[in-house]
Amino acid sequence: MSRVLITGGASGLGAALAARFAARGDRVLVTDLKEPESLPAGAVFQRLDTTAEEDWSLALDRVRDDLGGLDVLVNNAGIAAGGRIDRLSADHWQRVLSVNVLGVVNGCRTFTPLFKQQGSGHLVNVASAAGLLHPPAMSSYNASKAAVVALSETLRHELRPWGVNVSVVCPTFFRTNLAASMSGDDPMMEQVAARLINKAPLGADEIAANVIKSLDSRTFLITPDRAGRVAAWTKRFARALYDRKMFALGAKIRRGELDEVK
Repeated sequence: MSRVLITGGASGLGAALAARFAARGDRVLVTDLKEPESLPAGAVFQRLDTTAEEDWSLALDRVRDDLGGLDVLVNNAGIAAGGRIDRLSADHWQRVLSVNVLGVVNGCRTFTPLFKQQGSGHLVNVASAAGLLHPPAMSSYNASKAAVVALSETLRHELRPWGVNVSVVCPTFFRTNLAASMSGDDPMMEQVAARLINKAPLGADEIAANVIKSLDSRTFLITPDRAGRVAAWTKRFARALYDRKMFALGAKIRRGELDEVK
């Protein structure tokens, strides 16, 4: 039985992960900005804004007092973002980086001392295939998720001597409510992103099942869907083909052929 804290656990992938952890008997602390209408059996809730250090301190106290430690920290909370570079404001960039990057950093900073003291623990940072693949008109999101991948790789090597495992999760689009978090700087591209999310072949529960299977085997880079694995393979081993596809996407965006962007 593991002790698990999940950020952004009230909906989407976070909720699906919480349900699967709880179903197998793990003790789960679900955190989010708002408490969900229902929680998995045995799970408990605490409000946590991942950009607020005082909230992280309270979560650490809760874990120590109620759970006696922590085995798995899932830094899942994040927001969606899309837009052409000349349409994105400074406020947009600050919001995306604050939540998607610093929110994850705050979780790692808060719980690493506990993991070192225990001599065990598993940091799980949810990034995106956008951290590995960088489509046009997604600069802020791509940059934020690439930062999470880089952070995770760094901590994997840094924390291994203390017995701490690190994983980074990089799914492609899957059906969730993530599109609701977009800020509105470039509505045209946000509509494209929302369409891709809503029409994705896999749902959050299917992604969660694949993620937990990979976590149990201590996999570092988790690509839980075939589309992401194929795209990453193409970028690594057939770069010219990858570049042609990305240039073609950029051209479609310029022509306004949004229905063909996929």
